[in-house]
Amino acid sequence: MSFPKNFLWGGATAANQCEGAYRDDGKGLSLVDILPTASEDRQYALFHPKEAEQKNYQYYPSHESIDFYHHYKEDIKLFAEMGYRVFRMSLSWPRIFPNGDDNEPNEAGLKFYDNVFAECRKYKIEPLVTLNHFDTPLALFDKYNGWSNRSLIELYVKYCKTVLERYQGQVRYWLTFNEINMILHIPFLGGGMDVNEVENAEQLKYQAAHHQLVASALVTKLAHEIDPENKVGCMLAAGQTYPYTCAPEDVFAAMQADREGCFFIDVQARGYYPSYAKRIFENKQVKIEMAENDKQILRENTVDFISFSYYSSRLISTDPKVNSKTAGNIFDSLKNPYLKTSSWGWQTDALGLRITMNQIYDRYQKPLFVVENGLGEKDVLTEGHEVHDEYRIDYLRENIKEMGEAIADGVECWGYTSWGCIDLVSAGSGEMSKRYGYIYVDRDDQGKGTQKRYKKDSFRWYAELIANNGQFLFEKERANV
Repeated sequence: MSFPKNFLWGGATAANQCEGAYRDDGKGLSLVDILPTASEDRQYALFHPKEAEQKNYQYYPSHESIDFYHHYKEDIKLFAEMGYRVFRMSLSWPRIFPNGDDNEPNEAGLKFYDNVFAECRKYKIEPLVTLNHFDTPLALFDKYNGWSNRSLIELYVKYCKTVLERYQGQVRYWLTFNEINMILHIPFLGGGMDVNEVENAEQLKYQAAHHQLVASALVTKLAHEIDPENKVGCMLAAGQTYPYTCAPEDVFAAMQADREGCFFIDVQARGYYPSYAKRIFENKQVKIEMAENDKQILRENTVDFISFSYYSSRLISTDPKVNSKTAGNIFDSLKNPYLKTSSWGWQTDALGLRITMNQIYDRYQKPLFVVENGLGEKDVLTEGHEVHDEYRIDYLRENIKEMGEAIADGVECWGYTSWGCIDLVSAGSGEMSKRYGYIYVDRDDQGKGTQKRYKKDSFRWYAELIANNGQFLFEKERANV
């Protein structure tokens, strides 16, 4: 058992969850900038954004976040100390085009990312850049209701052309949209739109999804034209769905649940809508409006690799009596009695990562990249500024071992960037106390704290893993036999 020689180990963040500096140097408002924390009902705001925009909440966690904008040199130095070979980050669209449809980009925003990439080069860290990680400019929500309007294709392509040309030679790995299937589940974050006042919300969501798929294909084409060395990937919120029983109805329901996410990747990786899309559209009374050359654009511009987030598997039943639910990454799931649960109710299933990787690779035969995986827990900072997070180490050890098993199964995987490599604001709840990182940031759910960074026990563990290319996981296992 071993990981590939040039395997890309690293960590992942998102601009809207870590940068802060929400108005610095000409930045425009992002979607998250109108969202409060959990204590002020973030979940309601997520699904009623027009109401949220009119309110004055006491605290907006994204406005300062962990202030990566002013701490990026310190943070990247810590990533380098762990031995990162890759850093997954995102660009803030409204930092570069404050209103989304500006005539010219904001030079100060572009310069910031020049500086970030220069710092990465200093430590020989490859940036893996997400072009839109739930970060559509708020102004485009107000003006167009986001991706429901086809105008956003042209605006997004203009933004992407600007950064692809600006950072040519500085970035080789790109992702077009983060967790593209989330547009069906959180249309505000995923698509910058409100679906509350429409007759058929499904029509609006799938039409917006089509616009994103066309935009993704156009940007894939553009990236390859600007620099043939560019590698462009798609990104799925993944997690295998298990049937609750072996009843055929449960098995079929699990298959349908997984198809809902694969629907997007089928288009991005294969270049056309899957055959089962017809039935989905009929059942939901959806009719996709396409421009004359949309199908050709999709067909001719498929992605180079498939990336995905994985936190846990899911469980489904068709029996209405089975209703024991558990929390998760937006997706509803039944409680699986064979799995452990985190403090936030998320079930942990390391073998599920191996299963998910095999299923995705069997389906597409394209290289994979695990770009989000991690455990959100309530860490305790001791008086000596230590964090003993052995529970996180256990989670990562089990998941990374199963990723290694998947590679041994024959899955081609380029790399692994664990989520929240440094503590940051939770996308769903807006909390800081839900911590994922190897680096503790002194900031709480009310925005209080020094912003000082402290290494957790997992920091040293991950540094050892990278230095050994993951081999010590299997060496220690063999030593215990």
